[in-house]
Amino acid sequence: MAGVTTLGELASAIGVRAEEAAIVAELKAGSEDAYAWLIGEFQRPVYGLVYRMVSDPADAADTTQDVFLKVFRGMKHFHGESSLKTWIYRIALHEAANRKRWWFRHKAQETSIEPAESDSFASRDEAMQNALTDQHDSPFDNVAHREVQQRVDQELRRLPEPYRTTLILRDLEEMSYEEIAEVLQISLGTVKSRLTRGRQALKQRLAPYVREVGGELGLTMPEENVGSQSDLLKSTIAGGGEGFEVTP
Repeated sequence: MAGVTTLGELASAIGVRAEEAAIVAELKAGSEDAYAWLIGEFQRPVYGLVYRMVSDPADAADTTQDVFLKVFRGMKHFHGESSLKTWIYRIALHEAANRKRWWFRHKAQETSIEPAESDSFASRDEAMQNALTDQHDSPFDNVAHREVQQRVDQELRRLPEPYRTTLILRDLEEMSYEEIAEVLQISLGTVKSRLTRGRQALKQRLAPYVREVGGELGLTMPEENVGSQSDLLKSTIAGGGEGFEVTP
């Protein structure tokens, strides 16, 4: 199995696969408990993934429902060639891409593609605000963190595909290289290449912003290495600006 390097990891992987096979069998048999588990396990991460792709809470909620309808209807065709998670994420990405194409055909003439700066956070549902905001921060820190999150999120949306999706899967969804390769149906080398280029592109897009507000917020860009750029994206969007280095 890809990514397994020790006997312990092999045993663990076999155990996970066996447990998943049992769950899939229950799903195919129409078990309500199994479907309740599936929704509880994947609804929030699927919504988060779709939201990053479509950038609108209402569209993300509708698309997430479509994803689970496709999962339920397609379960009989799932034969375990990939993990259940990667199969569901592949469906989610496909449905999100369809939603974006529909949006551009039907709504792009009516509404700006970018959310208004003043209400981009107000328009998000409570669950997304709780996920993106540290409630223990001071009022000033909350405002500063939200501003940074908004800007990083904005620049992430402007990254070209396929770099944007690969960054989301790795640095926000924390999927392994092997899982990303399965979801996107590309090679491991292509995954790593897209990550490197995507992180560098995002850093370049953020550099002017950090130069502009860094003194006020006490932020500097991380050094030139892949790890720090990954931390920049992951912790800033998910947790409130910690991906930037704070100047002493």
